[in-house]
Amino acid sequence: MARIAGVNIPEEKRIEASLQYIYGIGLTRSHEILVGTGIDPNKRTKELTDADITKLRDYITKNYTIEGDLRRETSQNVQRLKAVGAYRGLRHKFGLPARGQRTKTNSRTKRSRKMTVGSGRKKSTAKT
Repeated sequence: MARIAGVNIPEEKRIEASLQYIYGIGLTRSHEILVGTGIDPNKRTKELTDADITKLRDYITKNYTIEGDLRRETSQNVQRLKAVGAYRGLRHKFGLPARGQRTKTNSRTKRSRKMTVGSGRKKSTAKT
């Protein structure tokens, strides 16, 4: 199994899709990497030689911030926003959407509360 940047990438998939298992690499960046290294995007991961894998590993580590470094950088950015007291930092702190989405009806996943959906009306206590 090929291992790049500490991630085992799948053997049976095309290398173009396999590279996307690495945090920080999407479809566009995967294309850029394969063009930069001269590897055919239609090859399966198991068809790559050790030289190809080494070439990929070197190219990725030299040109891109990925995996642990990228996660660390992202969390440091959020911590900086919280420390400064920026609006976005406060939204992160309270677990609410930070990019202007509405919260009256949506954002259940961001708030991560297990709420049931009701009609919004309170039940009356008196018998009718």
